[in-house]
Amino acid sequence: MAKPIEMLVDRLATPIGELLIVADRAGNLRTIDWTDHEARMRQLLDRQYGKGAYTLGTARDPGGLTRAMRAYFKGDLAAIDSLPVETAGTPFQRSVWRTLRRIRSGGTISYAELARRIGKPKAVRAAGLANGQNPISIVVPCHRVIGSDGSLTGYGGGLPRKQWLLEHEGALPA
Repeated sequence: MAKPIEMLVDRLATPIGELLIVADRAGNLRTIDWTDHEARMRQLLDRQYGKGAYTLGTARDPGGLTRAMRAYFKGDLAAIDSLPVETAGTPFQRSVWRTLRRIRSGGTISYAELARRIGKPKAVRAAGLANGQNPISIVVPCHRVIGSDGSLTGYGGGLPRKQWLLEHEGALPA
């Protein structure tokens, strides 16, 4: 049996709730979620890595990730652009998540555009599902995907948080 992946958890108070930041020992961001969705985060980790395939400990600022997230929330939007991430997920999901990282702060795209950018223009729903299963919100900016009509749709942290993030980044008027 393989040795469990050691993951370290830190918490960060933000203007829109407390954030859980989970990194591996190498400093790669594994997941981010809101403390009011901690049970969902644990289910996601179980699904991605398997029950018993990881451990969760606590650490202050693992890999400098908490410091970068704090800077982002204080207005340094570029602070999160090059953070190292490591995800499980299918090859299709990982292709969607890589594409999300290419959406610039202050910009948005539609689900149809997301599907087109991964080279599967007919896979709008599948791209939307992969977007919704993104384990690293904010850094892998699933909040930057909106409806074709410009509406704010779907965000695991809730639409008020999605709106705040887009306003914070200048993608929506405040």
